[in-house]
Amino acid sequence: MNTSAITEFQPTEFETARVLVADDQAPVLDALQLLLKGQGYRTQAVNEPSRVLQALESEQFDVVLMDMNYERDTTAGEEGLQLVSQIRAHDQNVPVLVMTAWGSVELAVEAMRRGASDFVQKPWQNHQLLAKLREQVERAQIERRAQRCREDELREAREIQNKLFPGDLPEISDYEIAAVTKPVRFVGGDYYNVVRVSERATALCIADVAGKGTPAALLMSSLQAALKPLIWQGLAPRELCSRLNRMLCEITPANKFTSFFYGVLDNKENRLTYCNAGHNPPILVGTGGQAVELNAAGAVLGQFPDWAYEQSEIQLKHGDRLLMFTDGLVEACGQGGEPFGEPGLVKIAQANPFCAATSLLNRIMHGASEHCDGRFHDDASLVVLRAI
Repeated sequence: MNTSAITEFQPTEFETARVLVADDQAPVLDALQLLLKGQGYRTQAVNEPSRVLQALESEQFDVVLMDMNYERDTTAGEEGLQLVSQIRAHDQNVPVLVMTAWGSVELAVEAMRRGASDFVQKPWQNHQLLAKLREQVERAQIERRAQRCREDELREAREIQNKLFPGDLPEISDYEIAAVTKPVRFVGGDYYNVVRVSERATALCIADVAGKGTPAALLMSSLQAALKPLIWQGLAPRELCSRLNRMLCEITPANKFTSFFYGVLDNKENRLTYCNAGHNPPILVGTGGQAVELNAAGAVLGQFPDWAYEQSEIQLKHGDRLLMFTDGLVEACGQGGEPFGEPGLVKIAQANPFCAATSLLNRIMHGASEHCDGRFHDDASLVVLRAI
């Protein structure tokens, strides 16, 4: 190795970085630590691949500087290749700078194919190793700052979106209501609302914007903004859907749309008047176990500005449970690929005929989560209305 003095590197903010150094030879570890500490780096040295993974699990490093050959195989670098793959499985972002023997270009290429960021050949030239290390550290720290900014923005977006949902659901005479949404990312494209419009009229809706993440959340916010004043106008469900559709057609991209269910509950006459714009039909489950889908068929919102929507009515009886949901709930899949499905919702509702709305909601969400081992692939929302 070249231990000549280094003069061309001046201390910078990046040289306070933390470097994990891995090599099975104590003299090499000592030499690397001496070199790096002289340049302002903070180092931790390990001599076994397993200790690399232990260190990464317990602390955060700006770069891993690792040898490819350990005790089991001193020439082929198989342990090093496995370690690169294991590091990448643990952390997709931390730079990995590998050290290979002269003439081991094929090994270096394979290491980079598995996720290494760059390589240095042994015996190394100090100026070359430091230059490559500096490049990886700067890249990692810039990316880390950018990631923190993205996370802060997403966190703020999530807080804003949470405020678009109703806080405390309104009390409805002779009814219980509960609702929840579970975004698969920081923000999502599902939406629901319950608004007490008058002493006897309550508006209920649920919507699902095609797609996930920020684009879906932005379109969902537009839907919420357009919907809010329409609700207070006391429009019939079909008229409200028609007006909302025309508004969304002006701003919805060609490859996007929104499914939407809107109903108005008359709690004096126990009648629900509703319109379904391409959404999963809500299910009305009676105390006797009978299940009826509410499907007043209509096109999704945002694509057909002149669509004429229709509406239907249904009478609610004591003990009826209305389940309004998005497809992320019923499409939650188990290990064999089988979806939770509408039958999964109905089965739980049938098994709990006298369960309160909040308790039934929790049991359904728990059942869906258990079915998919907690791995929802789309935003999942559920609203439960119970006549008492």
